[in-house]
Amino acid sequence: MTIAKSATNSFYNSQFQLLAPKQSPSDYPLFLYLPGMDGTGRLFDTQTQKLASCFSIRCLSIPQNDMSSWGKLTNTVINLIQDELAARGQDSLYLCGESFGGCLAIKIAEAKPELIEKLILVNPASAFNRQPILSWGIPLTRYSPDWLHRTSAVALLPFLAELSRMRSSRRRALLQAMKSLPSEVVSWRLSLLQQFMVSEFRLSSFPQPTLAIASASDRLLPSIAEAQRLVNIFPQGVMEILPESGHACLLEKTTDLYEILRKNQFL
Repeated sequence: MTIAKSATNSFYNSQFQLLAPKQSPSDYPLFLYLPGMDGTGRLFDTQTQKLASCFSIRCLSIPQNDMSSWGKLTNTVINLIQDELAARGQDSLYLCGESFGGCLAIKIAEAKPELIEKLILVNPASAFNRQPILSWGIPLTRYSPDWLHRTSAVALLPFLAELSRMRSSRRRALLQAMKSLPSEVVSWRLSLLQQFMVSEFRLSSFPQPTLAIASASDRLLPSIAEAQRLVNIFPQGVMEILPESGHACLLEKTTDLYEILRKNQFL
């Protein structure tokens, strides 16, 4: 496993990486973003400019063809975090997970809470396994030919995002990210969401502040209900509702993660 220090490094290779999209002073607190299903970390770039004024940002990049279990994913990212913190002489970080990455962030919080200074969950997909209609699509995705997989990405786009609130360049980037994964990998990661499980008892003793960001116009998952459930589990949990946002809220023109963190005293 390696840590890439520049965003110019290839996103698609055989290694997990922590990419640095913006350079910040080395003594800034470490902020790690765990991406959604695409796993590239590239879609976070619109949020990095203001965040880089007070954080040293890293984005996890999951290999394009990776089909790791939750256990392996969690352990791999924990090892990367520990290596990065040791290199910086720090002992904890801000951990931000979106959608699929939100589930991974919760897994890390369960396994190694001492590594996290503050936890931020953006429309985490932890409610996926309680939505039977979504699980029905897993076998269909697994056996879809590539042409159908690419075509279906266009049809799914309105469910993943509030398109009217996104710039055209962001819509194209999201669509490209959706098309980039092989259908069998999409099916595997959906099956991970179906299998997602954590100990609520262990999470109920998580000592650090936790912010659950939920989109009111999420057409994919019941994000507000799930955020409320998580806030009730995490002892220092607070919730921020984005009243007009869709599932991929961080791609929207008016969503400013820096301001959301500032408002909730997370800076």
